Amino acid sequence: MKKIFDESRNCWKIDKAAKASVIIDAENYFRYLRRAMAKAKHRIILLGWDFDARVEMHDTEQKIVGPLEIGKYVDWLVKKNPDLHIYILRWDTGAIKTLFRGRTLLTLIRWRLHPRIHLKLDGRHPVGAAQHQKVVVVDEDTAFCGGIDITDDRWDTRSHDEEQPYRSPPNDKDGGPWHDAAMAVQGPVAKHLSEFAVARWAVAGGTKMVDAKTNDCWPDQLKADFENVDVAIARTQPECDDRPAVSEIEKLYVDLIASAKHHIYAESQYFASRTIAIAIAKRLKETDGPEIVIVNPVTAEGWLEPAVMDSKRARLIQALIDIDHQNRFRVFHALNGAGSPIYIHAKLMIIDDRIIRVGSSNMNNRSLGFDTECDLALDAGEFENDQVREQIATVRNDLLAEHLGTTVDRIAEVFEETGSLIETIQLCRSSGTTLRDYQLPDLSDVETFLAENDILDPHSADDNFAALSRKSSRISQMIKRVKSRRP
Repeated sequence: MKKIFDESRNCWKIDKAAKASVIIDAENYFRYLRRAMAKAKHRIILLGWDFDARVEMHDTEQKIVGPLEIGKYVDWLVKKNPDLHIYILRWDTGAIKTLFRGRTLLTLIRWRLHPRIHLKLDGRHPVGAAQHQKVVVVDEDTAFCGGIDITDDRWDTRSHDEEQPYRSPPNDKDGGPWHDAAMAVQGPVAKHLSEFAVARWAVAGGTKMVDAKTNDCWPDQLKADFENVDVAIARTQPECDDRPAVSEIEKLYVDLIASAKHHIYAESQYFASRTIAIAIAKRLKETDGPEIVIVNPVTAEGWLEPAVMDSKRARLIQALIDIDHQNRFRVFHALNGAGSPIYIHAKLMIIDDRIIRVGSSNMNNRSLGFDTECDLALDAGEFENDQVREQIATVRNDLLAEHLGTTVDRIAEVFEETGSLIETIQLCRSSGTTLRDYQLPDLSDVETFLAENDILDPHSADDNFAALSRKSSRISQMIKRVKSRRP
């Protein structure tokens, strides 16, 4: 069977994971993250897009040990272990607004003065780009990589209930149901992620870290989905200063889509990449190509983001529908039992029952060339291992069961009968928790213009903010015209 991972092209490192698990939704992620951190003897490194020390890491199923708030938990860990150093790296631009979050400023000042808590803002990126990786490494033994930041509006249970008091972030405003994913790994590949995190800290201008020795930090009660498997690490790094661009994630997306024989299941916050859309289009043009299912949020977050991302998504989906002559392409939104949208923040892709990829990268231009990203991928085809294949299929069925409000066994049974992801979703839908078909919206003049010009979704620094003042002027004129037409 042809190998997918290639260290010279679509990934940085391939190495063994003694254990690996896919962790779904932030309640579970925070639970196992806390347990791994509690085992640290020497060093913990956290890389993130955001970090809010006030976040409460609730657990509705198991007992909490130590303070509930992550900031107080960090303080508790270093007080408990006088040899422990904790390093926190986050995006500098996004940090500006967080200075005024409650006690945040005082916490940051206190940590700045602490000899073993090290905080750094990452500004080593092109103007407008973001440090978007979400990686935590504990004692070079256990690492987490995925889409979950330790910040507000991330915590939720897998049931995504309409009323959930623990979901209220520090500002006491419920951000609504939220779906996310990450992967935990232990062993040599975790040590590579440690090397990766140390290097990023140094690039950002951080001081030399203390050394860490391997120490078993795998979280108690986290069952390993996979054992003794090879895992690939793929990166996006924009060209900046003397550092060359790295586009492993973009190449890996294209290679994964091209490798599919039967079906592709993906979850992403955005679907706005022309590169990925072109790769999908090639498969849809084939007579017997794979089914392709993508789960997206109903709309992107923010003010300009929906105008750009949702408009680009609509145009790309329309183009793909036009060439989908065998009805093999679907985009769905997830709804909870009350009919409210669940925000899809997970970034994962499952190819057949062979490959699973989980990380920080979305299906948009920024993730493929402009922001810093990190993904993990596992290929059962490398081992011809039926047990690994079965577990990958179980992860996919578990995700569908969550979105459709049913059981993993029910999904597996219907999929076995139909051999089709699309038919399985249609047959397992309910009036409660369910997946709803994406509906093409009408595009305003402003949304169409933003989608065509990639102002907030550049692929590289050369694309970003080019002639922005000219475009901004034109946008302002268009917004005035649109507003003047509204009742």
